[in-house]
Amino acid sequence: MSLMTHWPLAGLRVRTPRLELRLPEPAQLGALAALSATGVHDPAVQPFTAQWTDAEPPERARAVLQWHWRCWAEWQATAWTLNLVALRDGAVVGTQSLSARDFGVCGEVGTGSWLGLAHHGQGLGTEMRAAVLELAFEHLGAVAATSGAFEDNAASLAVSRKLGYEPDGLERHAVRAKPAILHRLRLTRERWAARRSLPVRVSGLTECLPLFGAR
Repeated sequence: MSLMTHWPLAGLRVRTPRLELRLPEPAQLGALAALSATGVHDPAVQPFTAQWTDAEPPERARAVLQWHWRCWAEWQATAWTLNLVALRDGAVVGTQSLSARDFGVCGEVGTGSWLGLAHHGQGLGTEMRAAVLELAFEHLGAVAATSGAFEDNAASLAVSRKLGYEPDGLERHAVRAKPAILHRLRLTRERWAARRSLPVRVSGLTECLPLFGAR
């Protein structure tokens, strides 16, 4: 018996022209935590609803580790969060998540991501999200994907527009003790099929399908 026997997600790979997305090994998770400590966005703004990046660098790094461990421990076919580390030429550049509740019934996923500051502005955010959308729509059979970004997060909103998301309403949040408007976004399977252009290769998925509750 090996780890793959009981946790086949460890063998899942999603590859694009520049990136490999996978569950992190311990050293890669440590590198991701260290990357978060160096900063993942302009400290003058707060782009996340969970404001974990306002903590001091050691706390940010520890929060990354705990979040990944928590998602692994709590994984169920009816409620899961797949946190993938993004590697470029073998180096950790960021993380991309795909999550769902009752996926086998609803067929809907959500996404989230961040990149280390040194890797911003290179199109990697678009490539990462396109990779997991390909996994969701073409391999897991999703019918829709959702995302969200605060109105001052121009980069995230631009990625969503490029990939074909449409407005899906607004939410008010408290960010640093001030009100902030979050734009909800939605991408249908049909719009994705009309927009998809990035070559994506997925391997090691077959054994994982029961863990996703895939239809």
